[in-house]
Amino acid sequence: MSAADARNARGDGTPPPFAAFEWMIAWRYLRARRAEGGVSVMTWISLLGITLAVFALIATLAVRSGFRAEFVDTILGANAHVTVYSMGEVNQVTGRMDRTIEDYRDMAARLAEVPGVARVAPLVKGQVMASVGGRNAGVEVFGIAPEDLRTIPRIADPEQARGDIDRFNEGIAIGSGVARELGLRVGEQIKLISPDGVKTAFGTSPRIKAYEVTYIFTAGRYDIDRTRAYLPFTEAQSYFNREGLADELEVMLEEPGAVERYKRPLLEAAGTGTQVWTWRDASGGFLRALDIEDNVMFVILSILVLIAAMNIVSGLIMLVKNKGRDIGILRTMGLTEGSVLRVFFICGAFTGLIGTAAGVVLGCLFAVYIDPVFSFVNYVAGGGVWDPAVRGLYQLPAQLRLADVLSAVALSLGLSFVVTIFPARRAARMNPVEALRYE
Repeated sequence: MSAADARNARGDGTPPPFAAFEWMIAWRYLRARRAEGGVSVMTWISLLGITLAVFALIATLAVRSGFRAEFVDTILGANAHVTVYSMGEVNQVTGRMDRTIEDYRDMAARLAEVPGVARVAPLVKGQVMASVGGRNAGVEVFGIAPEDLRTIPRIADPEQARGDIDRFNEGIAIGSGVARELGLRVGEQIKLISPDGVKTAFGTSPRIKAYEVTYIFTAGRYDIDRTRAYLPFTEAQSYFNREGLADELEVMLEEPGAVERYKRPLLEAAGTGTQVWTWRDASGGFLRALDIEDNVMFVILSILVLIAAMNIVSGLIMLVKNKGRDIGILRTMGLTEGSVLRVFFICGAFTGLIGTAAGVVLGCLFAVYIDPVFSFVNYVAGGGVWDPAVRGLYQLPAQLRLADVLSAVALSLGLSFVVTIFPARRAARMNPVEALRYE
């Protein structure tokens, strides 16, 4: 369709915005060969740049979301949502601060009545030395009732498990990292050595006791699997000299994400002389660091997308320069400034649109198949790319969220459309007389 036909198509003599002939001209420019004065190479470079930038943005957002979700899940799945403990008082005999809870049963009953509380369990905690055949490892022992242990998601239903959790009352449950460090298997004996043991006339002697390993769990968090062990509550009371006492109360909530609103009701239920410590208090610094890192990474990757979008500007400027004669002819035929602007806007926007779509596909595929991709990278690098001792997680997680994909798409298309306007306006304002003077 010619420009005259477009004018005749409307009674006011003005072609409709984004008419078919504008799309046709833009498509001819996009696929023009170099011999025809086209810039197909620059178009491909712009397309590739946008694709890789969007891919990097979506992949980073997916890994960020996956890491946060996995980190929070391991916290909530293996730790108390809220810990209630006594502020303590000085023991007149030993002169040390005593933070044990005597009326833990009554306190647990009061806490369980708070709306939104799923479970309350008394705990006895202590740090000991675990020893097997000359191998030693520091272990943090949690004394907990068997029925309460079965309600901890990452322990009762872990990523991997050996043994039988129903036999927990007959021995001890340990993390897979502890078992690996000491070379232990289910059914073998482990010695626990506590410096605060039996009190005699000559002082306190270390307490040494052997337990059968009945259950080995992999919670999915390196520091938990490497240091944690569980003893039956009554056995832990006896071992740590806590007869009739508990060190703290573990509270599990139905909505752990809204933990802040439970603090005051739990404090009131626990009574005076108590304090609460939430999972956000314990990991708040790390979560805030993640928030800062998320914002900084998004800004950096947004700049990367902007740099990629600037390639569209370069390509369009070259296209306008090469098509100066064509622009002059089209203008003398009656094509308006708006039509010329839309032709070149379509050229740049189409490049950004296709590049964004390709980047979204690649980014989503990366997030979905991150495990085989990471395994291949680890194989090529010779192993050791991901150290769980440093990062706490055993593998690189990724979680594809619609909000992240939409934010990447909006950013890429927005920048692509905006930067396209400037060279398109330059083409629209080109004087046809100057364009044809030397032709």
